[in-house]
Amino acid sequence: MITSIAFAGKHYAVLGLARSGQATVEALLASGAKVTAWDTNEAARQTILPSTRRGTGEAGGGGARPEAPLHHPADGPPPRAGEDLTLADPLTIDLTGFESVIVSPGVPLNKHPIVGHALQYGVPVIGDIELFAQARKDLPPHKVVGITGTNGKSTTTALITHIIETAGIPTLMGGNIGLPIMGRDPLDKGGIYVLELSSYQIDLTFSLDCDVAVLTNITPDHLDRYDGFAGYAASKERLFAMQSPGHDAIIAIEDEPSRAIAGRYGAIGVRSSDVEGQAAWPALQGPHNAQNAVIAIQVCRALDIPEGAIDKGLASYPGLPHRMQRVAEKQGVLFVNDSKATNATATAPALGAYPKIHWILGGLPKTDDLDDCAPYFGHVVAAYTIGQAGPMYARILKDAGKPVTESGTLDQAVRDAAAAAKPGEVVMLSPACASFDQFSDYEARGDAFRRAVEGLSL
Repeated sequence: MITSIAFAGKHYAVLGLARSGQATVEALLASGAKVTAWDTNEAARQTILPSTRRGTGEAGGGGARPEAPLHHPADGPPPRAGEDLTLADPLTIDLTGFESVIVSPGVPLNKHPIVGHALQYGVPVIGDIELFAQARKDLPPHKVVGITGTNGKSTTTALITHIIETAGIPTLMGGNIGLPIMGRDPLDKGGIYVLELSSYQIDLTFSLDCDVAVLTNITPDHLDRYDGFAGYAASKERLFAMQSPGHDAIIAIEDEPSRAIAGRYGAIGVRSSDVEGQAAWPALQGPHNAQNAVIAIQVCRALDIPEGAIDKGLASYPGLPHRMQRVAEKQGVLFVNDSKATNATATAPALGAYPKIHWILGGLPKTDDLDDCAPYFGHVVAAYTIGQAGPMYARILKDAGKPVTESGTLDQAVRDAAAAAKPGEVVMLSPACASFDQFSDYEARGDAFRRAVEGLSL
């Protein structure tokens, strides 16, 4: 895990004990810090003491369960119970002397009372990315790539990581993707950390000096957390404000807010049209992936990755699960899982990726139209609707002159589409809807699509 002598002897509060919170607690304790931890979920509170085997429950309960002792003889000498870890709600205690309060990115800073409470004591509210930034001086020499933006962050992060791995350089990805950064083992000398950073994470970060900072795009999102769109864009911009002079800034300049930020920071500007050779990269089809690829290429050049490794990485990148994921090819028909596309805006570029698509769509609708997808209706050979939105989307597509089968369920839609598709065509799940009418989440829906495809007998 990531540790630092800078944390030793200091007292931290950790609010939120999901995966990143637990990793943060354990990293701080391993560094010799004292921790007061809390989660409103009693199960999370009950978990933290047995998992660390340190400390006591106080101020609101939540101590270890009697059947889960803090120490087992086989673990060696017992820790100093009660001295290192305490369970208490930071909102209910005097924070005098605390170094900082570390919160989950999900805590709404514009509404949550912890911000005002911590301010009374002059204690900053930070996230685990800031804690990582503070630990960097104790890590082997390395570089950090930070990637933010409204769309494309995850694919760009994973693609850059894949290319670096292809070049044989130690790397790991973290932040808003993968495992919590504080729970990872430090990279060897020369390693590269690749961090996907949401605006929420940037809001909780103050000293992350990225060797390469990236902005994919900015469109309206999360406006309930910000003072309008300008406030949201300003949050993204802070990633570049934290950089030292001479470090690289790479920004896709295909929207006005991103162009403005690029101009203020002298960034390298890139456009999707700059990319060449996209046809040779199977998992990177479509206009959105052209942007992801051109950013990744420029980042890897800034990191001095050899061109041969960049080319090889682009061609071998497997894609992220549930995001334009090539599931199988059967009798010349390609099956693509794009379950992550939970609104029409996300589905539109997927439709732009292939010329002949049998489109499976529907679920719990977020809007009552498919206007963002309409420019790509010419790529749709036929549609197969499912879920609550099925009848509404069937009407829209029939009015647009598209053949539609109201399949109802995903399994039936896969069978219907597979029966109709011809060699060279694509069967794609890109639902333009949330999943919660028929599935627990988009991942469960994507897994169901994969199983349905595997079960086909063609």
